[in-house]
Amino acid sequence: MIASLRGIVMAIEASTAVLEVGGVGYQVHATPATLRSLSLGSESLVFTSLIIREDSHTLFAFVTSEEQQIFDLLRSVTGVGPKSALAVLAQLSVDAIKSAVVNDQDSVFKAVSGIGPKTAKLITLTLAGKLQISGVAINYTEESSNSATVIAAITGLGWPERLAEQAVAVASRDGDLSTDELLRAALAQLGASKSVGATDE
Repeated sequence: MIASLRGIVMAIEASTAVLEVGGVGYQVHATPATLRSLSLGSESLVFTSLIIREDSHTLFAFVTSEEQQIFDLLRSVTGVGPKSALAVLAQLSVDAIKSAVVNDQDSVFKAVSGIGPKTAKLITLTLAGKLQISGVAINYTEESSNSATVIAAITGLGWPERLAEQAVAVASRDGDLSTDELLRAALAQLGASKSVGATDE
């Protein structure tokens, strides 16, 4: 894993830059803000994430390690690839992302090109409890907060609130579940209900 690069900036393009490190030029993809922070011919340090695919090895670069960490967290969300994660960071500051997640404001992410309503809701749900606010992780493990977060996520996916509440109540009987586990269990309940025609349409 290439976690960071320190080298001379050899080129800056619209969405990429090239850093020469030990005689090797590394092309990195970055947000406009990151690219603006670089100066041709100057030494720079960037934090990186390496994405390995069958046909390519792609580096994404960031000014701070926190941006790099949030990039990796965004990629853990179903439906969010590297380009979409970079688009979020290009449009939203780290603080704006944290605020949107903590306050369950998925509309903030829907405003990003390429992020649809379902993906936006999944971003707020998946990142809840994983981001650091003032050095302390927000705690979403309390049962009432867990349930409210999952109910909001399910209704955001198009299910009626009454059915979402029922599914969460049933899923909660399995014991102390994390937000992700509770969501999966509740969606499984809804899927089973739908299969027997128990919908609220």
